[in-house]
Amino acid sequence: MSAERGPAPTEGRDERIRRVRLPADPRTPAAARALVRSILAEADLPELTNEALLLTTELSTNAVEHARTELDLEVVADRLGLTVTVSDFARGPVEELTVGVRNESSDIADISERGRGLLLVDHFASRWGTTYLPTGKGVWFRLDRPGFIDHPCRPPVTAVPATAAVNGDHTAGEGSFTPSAAAMSELMQTAPDPYAEDSLPDFATSLLTRVAEMVGAAGGLVRLDRGDGQGPQLLARFGRQPRIDNDLVRVPLTVHRPYVGELELDAAPSAYARPLAALMAERLSLHLENDRLRRADLRRQAWLTFLAEASELLAQSLDVELTMALIPQLVVPRLGQWCAVHTSNEWGQLRLAAASHADESLLPQLHTVLAETGPNSIQSRLREASRNGTQLPLGAPTEGFAVPLIARGQRLGTLAVGRHQRHRHDPDEVAVLEDVARRAALAIENARIHAERRRVAQALQQSLLPPVLPVVEGIGFAAEYVPTGDDADVGGDFYDVLPLPDGRWLVVIGDVSGKGVQAATLTGLVRDVIRTLIGDGKPLSEALTRLNGTLVERGGGRYCTLALAAVGPGPGNQLEVCLYLAGHDRPVLLTAAGEARFVGTGGTALGLLDSIASPATELTLDPGEALIFYTDGVTERRRGRELFGVDRLREATAPLAGYSADVVAARLRSTALGFSTETPRDDIAILVLRNDAG
Repeated sequence: MSAERGPAPTEGRDERIRRVRLPADPRTPAAARALVRSILAEADLPELTNEALLLTTELSTNAVEHARTELDLEVVADRLGLTVTVSDFARGPVEELTVGVRNESSDIADISERGRGLLLVDHFASRWGTTYLPTGKGVWFRLDRPGFIDHPCRPPVTAVPATAAVNGDHTAGEGSFTPSAAAMSELMQTAPDPYAEDSLPDFATSLLTRVAEMVGAAGGLVRLDRGDGQGPQLLARFGRQPRIDNDLVRVPLTVHRPYVGELELDAAPSAYARPLAALMAERLSLHLENDRLRRADLRRQAWLTFLAEASELLAQSLDVELTMALIPQLVVPRLGQWCAVHTSNEWGQLRLAAASHADESLLPQLHTVLAETGPNSIQSRLREASRNGTQLPLGAPTEGFAVPLIARGQRLGTLAVGRHQRHRHDPDEVAVLEDVARRAALAIENARIHAERRRVAQALQQSLLPPVLPVVEGIGFAAEYVPTGDDADVGGDFYDVLPLPDGRWLVVIGDVSGKGVQAATLTGLVRDVIRTLIGDGKPLSEALTRLNGTLVERGGGRYCTLALAAVGPGPGNQLEVCLYLAGHDRPVLLTAAGEARFVGTGGTALGLLDSIASPATELTLDPGEALIFYTDGVTERRRGRELFGVDRLREATAPLAGYSADVVAARLRSTALGFSTETPRDDIAILVLRNDAG
């Protein structure tokens, strides 16, 4: 058969002719098939349907993909057969289209490489050829009805049943197989089940079986390496294992990295073995590429989930050492065999903060290698990565790479990760590790900032409380203080014990509204004003009035509750107490007999109004009696919706009669904290004044 210059004349054959211009669009082959199918139905040529649709698909697809221009489709049907012409508008030399001509001297590999579509046309068409016009070029084919002779040089064509071709029946000379268009069409339309859990092995096996039977192969297999460290795996197999001493048809799969695959057929010599194997490889490669993209998408979703979980875990830790210990646990073994976190000081010196290994028995060896020094050591590579702020590979014996830890422009150290046991890190894993390093560095920096805030808060809080309470003969003083659960904030509760100019002692406990630096500033202001006024010998009532004026003027809308008690010796072994309450809770009077009651008269909180009322309450403490002051952090301690409350406080105080001031304060602190498992939402301050006279 040879390529001809134009289709044979068809005059006088009761023709049906359709001509249409189609765009260069992926949907064009489907439109072309629909037109051909309708003409075949009108001309009553159902026996030509499989071949006509297959060849129309090949030519229209070739025109769309390679010419990339509009195409003209002409379909002519008569009582003897069908002629289809596909023309494009791309100009080119003649030799670009003179391919696919079947003759004994044709190099089948060359034909396969340059155009398998024309090879199919050459095989199934009664005759075919090319056309050349000033506007472009085209390809036509003619399909004759079985049993009719449409050309004097061609014998009648007999249709080959699809089952015969699929089963490998001989339809030509000895040793050759001729697949039918129905079998080819079925092969081209085969697709994996999208709802199967892993449809590729079944699909590849089905495809391999069809091709092997069509070309008469004794066996075949498909190997695929997904680049996951497992090496080439058997994806599909047919018949016996291809033997190396036989002539094998090997066709590589056209897939993107990291996928690598190959098709092998133990096929008898045939002009169609390699082209059909290549056609199957292309068909399978398309689905393998979809599989690669699907797996890559699932993997990226898994990495995003991993990064979200890692960020959440790192964000929950505000302790520097705990954060650095957590980082290797996140990395190993998912992202590497081992991981080490080094921190750097202001001179750039690195210190190993945490390390982990998938094999714990190798952890001491890892520590030894990380501690080695020298120009080619891991230490030198880590210093270089930290100094330059770039990723660097690590050589043997612990292969991997180092990523700098940088947060807010500060170089904090390095994250070193060892390679996987069976494969190197792929680009996705490297990107995830760099993201982990960024998040880890930010978590370390946040933990350091929080630790610094905590140190500042603790130092500021301590400056607002007396370092020790005075030791006075016959009077016992004791205090307990519990800051709020957020130890990075400064509370507004405070207490103090001051000497008065007349020889008495002043007990002070207060609570400034709010928390943080502003509350601490106001607390310091209250303490300083009280100390100054008391040092000047001002009466307590006047001191409260002046302090209120100061807070109204400089408090910024904040207020303060305060309890003042001036205590001094009275007749006998008694203690005389003058009590003032400026909006503060009434203290508990605990008698030696175990009776607990609230005493004092409430007054106005300081800083809210221009004038205040602060009535004084006079009382005496007999030996063994105690006056217990507290802040609202005790009574408002919560357990769900339940408050500790004043009644529970009084009940907890009564059994403490007879105990020293230190024991009373410690027991009340323990009782208040044990009331709830939650961390305190407010500061707790307890101050005990007891008559210790014998």
